[in-house]
Amino acid sequence: MWMRPALAAGRGRPGHGSLTSGSLTFLKCARRATRLSRFTRRQVQTPPGRGRRPGHFPLPGGHWFVVSHRDGTRFRPYAALVTDNPPAAGRALAPGPARDLGRENMVLRELVTVYRQLSGLALQDADLASVTRLLADRITATVAVVSPVMDVMAAAAPGVPPEKAAVMVADALVNPRLGQVLRASRQGHRSLWLPSVGGMPAIIVAPILVGDEVPAHLITLDPPEQGGGEDMNLLVTEHAATICGVILGREHVVAAAARRVRDDLVEGLLLGRGRDDADTGRWAAHLGYDPTREHNVVVVAFDVPAPRMPEDADALRQRVRDVIEHFFATRAPDVIISARESEVVLVAAGTDPQRLGATCLTRLAELFPDTKVVIGIGGTCRDPREITRSYEEAHRTIETLRRIGRTGTVTAFADLGIHRLLLQVPDLSELRSFAADVLGSLSLGDRERRAEYLTTLACYLRENSSPQRAARFLHVHPNTVAYRIKRIEEITGLAMDNYRDRLTTQVALEILDALGDEP
Repeated sequence: MWMRPALAAGRGRPGHGSLTSGSLTFLKCARRATRLSRFTRRQVQTPPGRGRRPGHFPLPGGHWFVVSHRDGTRFRPYAALVTDNPPAAGRALAPGPARDLGRENMVLRELVTVYRQLSGLALQDADLASVTRLLADRITATVAVVSPVMDVMAAAAPGVPPEKAAVMVADALVNPRLGQVLRASRQGHRSLWLPSVGGMPAIIVAPILVGDEVPAHLITLDPPEQGGGEDMNLLVTEHAATICGVILGREHVVAAAARRVRDDLVEGLLLGRGRDDADTGRWAAHLGYDPTREHNVVVVAFDVPAPRMPEDADALRQRVRDVIEHFFATRAPDVIISARESEVVLVAAGTDPQRLGATCLTRLAELFPDTKVVIGIGGTCRDPREITRSYEEAHRTIETLRRIGRTGTVTAFADLGIHRLLLQVPDLSELRSFAADVLGSLSLGDRERRAEYLTTLACYLRENSSPQRAARFLHVHPNTVAYRIKRIEEITGLAMDNYRDRLTTQVALEILDALGDEP
C-alpha cells in the first residue's frame, strides 16, 4: 500500500495527524483484499470545493484515501471506511456494490492447487499423458498435446478412455480454422482463446516451448465458460504447457544423447567403417537390424529456400528433418533413422518404400511448399555389409534426379536403367549433342509432328518393332504406325531393321527422356 512516508510512519506535520494502530490494522486488511482484486491505491489532497466522491475515503489531516482500477475506472468500495477507529462488531457499514470475495478466493485456491499438482508432475518424472489427464479432470474438458504435423501425442477427457479422447481430438483437428490458430500461436509464442463459433467448440491453444522452439501445442477443447472461470482455465492451460515443455525438454536431452550414439552407429554402417564383419554385425544388431528380412536404404534429400537470416534456414531445416523422422517412425516402427544437415537416411524393412516415399512427399509439400525434396531408394540388402552398397545406390539416384531437374519425385536405383550410366558423363551437353546427331533432323518439321514421330518411335522399339502392338498402345491403325516409321527412316537415314541403328536410336531416346526434348 502506497502512502506518503510521514503518514506511514505516524509522524505527520502539525495539523495533519497520524494513523493509529487500529487504522494500520484495518489498512492491512484492505491491502490484502485489494491485492487479490488487482487494484492500486493512492493518497491525494482533498479537491477544494468538492464533496465526497465514490471511492474516496477521508483520512485525518484533510487527506483522502482513493482506490481505483489500473485502467482508471473507479473502485467500487468494499463497504469499509478508513478511520482511526474501525467499526464495532455488528455495526452496519456504508452500502455499496459488494464483490463475491468467496467466489474469488475459491478460484484462487483452485488455481494454486492445480499449479502445485502440475509442478509436482514435473518433479515426479511424469509423462505428457499424466499432464493431460490431470488437467482434463481439474477443468472438466478435453485436453490434448498435438505435434506440429497435427498428430495427437497425448489426450484425455473426463470419464473417457485415452484412445477415445485421441479420436475426439483428431476429429476436431481437421477444422482449417484450428490450423491457422496453431500457426499464430507458434509464431507469436502466446496462448490464444477461441470462443465457440459455427458448431466448433471453444478452444484454448497454448504453445509448448522448449528453448525457442515449439515442438507441440497443448489444446483444451470446450472448457467451461461460466462462473468467471475463463481466466483460470487459460492460466492453468498455460502453466500445464510450461510443465509439458519441461517434460519434453528432459526427453529431448535424453533422446539427444541416445541419438548421437545411434547416429554414429548408423554412420559406420552406411560408410562401411567396421573393422571387420563382426563389428558390422554388432552395430547392426544394436540398431535392431534383422538380417533375415530384406531392407532398403532410403535417402530423403531436401533444399530449403534461401531465407533473409542464416539462422532461419537452420531452424527450417530442423523442422523439415523432424517432420520426416516423425512421419517414417509412426508408419514404419522398425525403421532405422539418421538425420543429417539436408537429408534423412532410413534403413527400412517390410514396407513398400516407394509408396511411403510418395506419401511423405505429399505431406512435405503441404507443410513446406517452397522446399525441394527428392527421394532415392537403394537396392535390397540382407547382410549388414550390404547396407553400404544400398546407401551408395540411393545417393547415386539422388544425384541423377538432381542433375536432370526432377525434384519432387521418388525413384528407385533399379528404375534408373541406362540413365545411371548415361548420366555419369560429366558434361550433359555431350549427351544432348549425341541425341541431336541421331534424331535432330526430325525437328526440321513442325514441333507437333516431331513429338508424334518420337512417341511412335519409342513405342515401336519398346514393343519389339511390332506395328500391331504399338498401334494398340497408341490407339491408331497398324498402317499408320508403319507409315510413320518409314517417314522417320527417310528423314534420319536410320534403318530400324538394323541392330546398331536400333541401339543408337534407343540410347538417343533415353537421353531425351532424361534431359528433355531439347536437342
